[in-house]
Amino acid sequence: MVEQCAPRGASSVLFERARRVIPGGVNSPVRAYQSVGGDPLFIQRGEGAYVFDVEGRRYVDYVASWGPMIVGHCHPKVVEAITRAAQQGTSFGAPTVSEIELAEKIRQAFPMMEQLRMVSSGTEATMSAIRLARAATGRQRIIKFEGCYHGHSDGLLVQAGSGLVKTGVPTSPGVPGAVAELTLTARYNDLDSVRQLMAQWGAEVACIIVEPVAGNMGCVPPVDGFLQGLRQVCDDHGSLLIMDEVMTGFRVAHGGAQQRYGVTGDLVTLGKIIGGGLPVGAFGGRADLMALLAPNGQVYQAGTLSGNPLAMSAGIATLNLIAEEGFYRRLEESAAYLEAGLRSAVAQCSVPTCLQRVGAMFCLYFCEGPVTDFTTARQSSSADFARYFHAMLTQGIYLGPAPLESSFLGAAHSREDLDRTIDAAHRACAALNG
Repeated sequence: MVEQCAPRGASSVLFERARRVIPGGVNSPVRAYQSVGGDPLFIQRGEGAYVFDVEGRRYVDYVASWGPMIVGHCHPKVVEAITRAAQQGTSFGAPTVSEIELAEKIRQAFPMMEQLRMVSSGTEATMSAIRLARAATGRQRIIKFEGCYHGHSDGLLVQAGSGLVKTGVPTSPGVPGAVAELTLTARYNDLDSVRQLMAQWGAEVACIIVEPVAGNMGCVPPVDGFLQGLRQVCDDHGSLLIMDEVMTGFRVAHGGAQQRYGVTGDLVTLGKIIGGGLPVGAFGGRADLMALLAPNGQVYQAGTLSGNPLAMSAGIATLNLIAEEGFYRRLEESAAYLEAGLRSAVAQCSVPTCLQRVGAMFCLYFCEGPVTDFTTARQSSSADFARYFHAMLTQGIYLGPAPLESSFLGAAHSREDLDRTIDAAHRACAALNG
């Protein structure tokens, strides 16, 4: 098939046009390429493991819409499901059968989610889960971890204060200090930092929220005992544990990180894969906690597009595909093959590198490893990453345009795609040495 190509430089022209009507020219900041320089690619379409820009160039895609496209772009069964749903109506603001079907499939994979509610984004899911935790415990403070991202609601855009046992300060203008003060920040993979906070504030802490595999400071797995320790700390202090599996759910295992590491949250948030590429999120947990939500309880949460039939249909089709026998075994084999090839490539780099992977998500850092928390992640050289990023992009490999973002492998990536990526990495590392 011959691609319909726009004139060279079309992405730059479009970016200039976008900046006149959209702040920064993008609808999510990382897309602006500020971390790597240059103008962002404008994507026209996707197919399987590939995306095509507006100039018709094809790229092997490891952004995967930041995780959801685990079965690839435009999978025929997903497209068919969306089309069939659209032909019946795109939104009703009323219950549909597809909401029940998707919820049942999620509960099969995440049995700790005895009940769940659909929302329209991961941000909405985490925001709602925290509200529910506060209502259930009668407490106001929460604990999050440096480098973990749970959406852009006010109480989560917070960094640690001048001392670890002090309350948080906003990381964005517009976040009230009074809201930030209710958020305590600990170090990821450091149970002692959590215990210090709990020693002072434990009676006031409603919940601890954590990415069980931190995917927003690259790809940082939990050290042995960390998640289990959080579970115990919460139990000891009567706080709830929220597992934010928006990124890891159905990504690092069919039952997410909780299945992979054998730790269960009281509340769980999901997104990305469960919508098959359409806007969706979900939060759920024990039935006694979920019973506090309106209309049964007094905790209010609502959404006009919650349970949207297009998103539900895409999610059902996607979860059907990944439930097929051998899906995760094949995905793990592909990920291990790519990891081995990339390790051979970066071994020739004259600059320090550290490759980390959990299941089908991975990150290449340009620093000495291992990376275990936000402090060590920030040691990665942004300049070296930018050079690597553009060297890979020039060879048709599409990575996330920021140094501390996870990359995502999917079932559509063929052995030929992986070999092409490995070969490109060898060339990119040779260029770094030059």
